[in-house]
Amino acid sequence: MEPVIVMSEPQTTPDRRAGGSKTVLIDAYNLGLEKGTGVATYARNLSYVVHDIGHRVDVLYGSRAAVGMTPLMKEIAFFDQNVGEPPWWELAWRRTRQVAESVGGRTAAPVPITGTVIATPFRSRLPYFDRIWNYPDIFGAAHAHFRIYRNRLRINLPEKPQIAHWTYPIPIVMPGVKNVYTLHDLVPLRLPYTTLDNKRRYYRLTKQILQKADAIVTVSERSKKDIAQLFDFPEDKIVNTYQAVEIPAKYRDKPENLVKQEIEGTFRLKYKEYFLFFGSIEPKKNIGRLIEAYLGSGLDTPLVIVGAQAWKSEQELRLLNDQSVRYLETIGPVTLTRDRVMRLDYAPFPLLVSLIRGAKAVTFPSLYEGFGLPVLEGMLLGTPVLSSTEGSVPEVAGDAALLIDPYDPRAIAEGLRALDSDADLRGRLSLAGRKRAQLFSAERFQQRMAQVYAGL
Repeated sequence: MEPVIVMSEPQTTPDRRAGGSKTVLIDAYNLGLEKGTGVATYARNLSYVVHDIGHRVDVLYGSRAAVGMTPLMKEIAFFDQNVGEPPWWELAWRRTRQVAESVGGRTAAPVPITGTVIATPFRSRLPYFDRIWNYPDIFGAAHAHFRIYRNRLRINLPEKPQIAHWTYPIPIVMPGVKNVYTLHDLVPLRLPYTTLDNKRRYYRLTKQILQKADAIVTVSERSKKDIAQLFDFPEDKIVNTYQAVEIPAKYRDKPENLVKQEIEGTFRLKYKEYFLFFGSIEPKKNIGRLIEAYLGSGLDTPLVIVGAQAWKSEQELRLLNDQSVRYLETIGPVTLTRDRVMRLDYAPFPLLVSLIRGAKAVTFPSLYEGFGLPVLEGMLLGTPVLSSTEGSVPEVAGDAALLIDPYDPRAIAEGLRALDSDADLRGRLSLAGRKRAQLFSAERFQQRMAQVYAGL
C-alpha cells in the first residue's frame, strides 16, 4: 500500500462513509522514528485498515519542532524541525497555554498538509491520514506525567474522534471517547534483561491500561495468554487480531533479473548465496548467538545483517568487535568481517525487499516476539526462513519455517547448514511460506479490526 501524502479532497466516497462511519485517532508514537520498527509497521497498516473499513483516520504526532503560528510554518515544521525559534510573543502564548493545559488537559493542533512541502521522500514512513494533529513532545510529556502523577495524561482535540486507538502502551487517554490500546507483548516482564524499561513503571502502566481501557487488542495468542496470566486479566476481554503482512506489488513482483542486478551491483553479493537477518540489533533479537553459530558453522555462504544498533547492541556484536578475532575490510558503507559477515545499519525499503528476495534464507532466531513480522515478510516473498521455537513465532510460522532452539548456538548452526545444503528443504519452505503468509492478509486483519470497533 502506498501512503497518502497530500489530500486536497476527501479520500473517500459518500456511500462508504454512510451509516456507522466513525473517526478513529491513531497515535504516531513510533511512526516518528526515522528508522522503521515492527510497531511502526503495525501503525501504518492499521491506518490503512481503518480507512478501508470506511472510517475517517486522524493521526496524532508529537513533533518537537516549533510549529509556528502560520499554516505554512506548521506544514514545514512537520517535515523539518529546523524551522528556527518562534518570536517572543508566541513563546509567551505557549507558556500561558501550557499552564492552562496542566489543569484541563492538552489540546493538539491540526497540521495543514497542502502539498506546499514536497513530501515524496517520506512516502514509506507516512500512514494513511485524513487529518494530522500535532502537539510538541506530547509522548515525552505523557511519560513524565505518569512518572510524577501515576496516571495517564488527558489529551483533547478541537474535534473529537469516536475512537482513540493507541498502538502502544502509552500513558495517554482521551476523555469522552472509546480508548483502545494494543499491547504487542510483555517482553519487559518476560525477558526484563533485554530491555531498558523501568520495569516497575511499565507494570503499573500496563495494569492501569487493562483496568481502564475500553478495549484491549494484541497480536498473537501467546501475547494474549501472557497478558491474562501475568495480570490475572480475563482472556475473553483481550482480542487477538494478529497483524497483516503486505508488501507493495511493485517491490514484491519486481522481475527476478532486476533483483539479481540490485544485490550484486550494490553489495557484491551472489543471488541466493547469502543468509540474511534484518531487524534492530538488541538482545531480544539474539544476534550474538546467531553470529556465534554462524562463525562456528564452517559455512562460506555470507551472513548479511541489516539493522541499526539499539540498546545493549555492543554485547550482541562483541564477536565482531573483538580486535583479537576479527578481520575487517571496508567497502564504501559496507563492513565485511572475516570476509563472511556483512553488516549494514540501514537499507531503504525497496532495497531491503530485494535483499530478502535474493537471500538463500532469512535468519531470525529471536528469543521472544509478540508477533514476528520479519518471519512472515520472508515467507511472503518466498524466501526460506530459519526462526525460533519461542514466543509467538511457532503459531505464526506453523510448519512453513525451520524452527530451532534460539538459546542453543549449535542448533542454530545445524539449521544454517541444513538450509545451505538442502535445496529440497529450501524449495518446500518457500512454497509453504507463501501459502502460510496468506493467512495474515490485510483483508483478514481488516475483518478482525472491524469487529473490534463494532464491539465498541
